[in-house]
Amino acid sequence: MVIPVHDDNPTHRRPWVTYLLILLNVVVFFQEPIAQSPIPGETPAAQACRQEAFFREYAAIPQEVVTNDPLDTTAGAASPAGGCTEVEPDYDKSPALSVLYAMFLHGGLLHLLGNMLFLWVFGNNVEDRLGRLRYLACYLAWGYVATYVFAFAFRDSTTVLIGASGAVAGVLGAYLKLFPRARVLSLVPFLLFFPFRLPAWLVLGSWFALQYGYSRGAGLTEGSGVAYLAHVAGFVAGFVTLFLLRTTGGQRPGVRRGRLAS
Repeated sequence: MVIPVHDDNPTHRRPWVTYLLILLNVVVFFQEPIAQSPIPGETPAAQACRQEAFFREYAAIPQEVVTNDPLDTTAGAASPAGGCTEVEPDYDKSPALSVLYAMFLHGGLLHLLGNMLFLWVFGNNVEDRLGRLRYLACYLAWGYVATYVFAFAFRDSTTVLIGASGAVAGVLGAYLKLFPRARVLSLVPFLLFFPFRLPAWLVLGSWFALQYGYSRGAGLTEGSGVAYLAHVAGFVAGFVTLFLLRTTGGQRPGVRRGRLAS
C-alpha cells in the first residue's frame, strides 16, 4: 500500500477541527496504560491485564453494542496460567458512548501514527469544504457507522474495537468524492520507498480495494487484529455522505484562494 505524505490541494482556512482531533487522539493515547511506565513492581503480564481492563471499560465491544447491554465481567489480575482473570466490573458502562470513546483509543504508537497521518493529509480539505461543525458531525457519524456495521456483522464477538480508523476512512471516502484528481505525494514500496505524485483516485482507490479485499477474505475473520470491514463501511459512508450533500471540490465563489496547504 502506498503511504500518503502530502497533497497539492490548498485550503482556504486553517483546519482547527482536524488539529483538535489529532491532538485529542495523541493526548488520550498517552493516558492509556500501554503508553505509561509500569507501576513499580508490576510485571509485563499485569500491565497487559491493566490495559485490557482499560479497553473493556472504554472501548466498543460488538456484543455490547448490538444488545446495548454491558458484559458481566472485565479483565482482572494476571492469571498464573496465562491471560487475565475475569472479575465483576466496578463501573457502569454505556455501550453507545463506548463507540465514541473507542474512536480516540489506540493499541500502540504505530496504530496511532498511521491513523493520524491519513487524517493530517486528507482531513483539512474535507473540513475546508464541509465547514468545521458539519465536518466534526460527519467525522463522528462515520465512526459510528463503521463500528455498528462491524458489530452487527460480528454480533457475538467480545473483542474490543479501538481506533480512529473507521472515522478516518470516512474522511478518505469524502476526499475521494470531492477531489479525485488532486495530486498526492506518496511513498511507494519497492525494495525501498520511492516518492511519486499520484492522483487521489489511485491512492485512495487502491487503499479501499485493499481493505475490501481483506474484508472479504481472511481479514474479515475475528482475530485478524484489524477491523477491515469497519474501514470499508466508514469509507463508503464518507463517499455517500458527500454524494448526497452534492458538495463538489471546486473553488467557492467569492473566496480568494488561500496559501495554506496540507
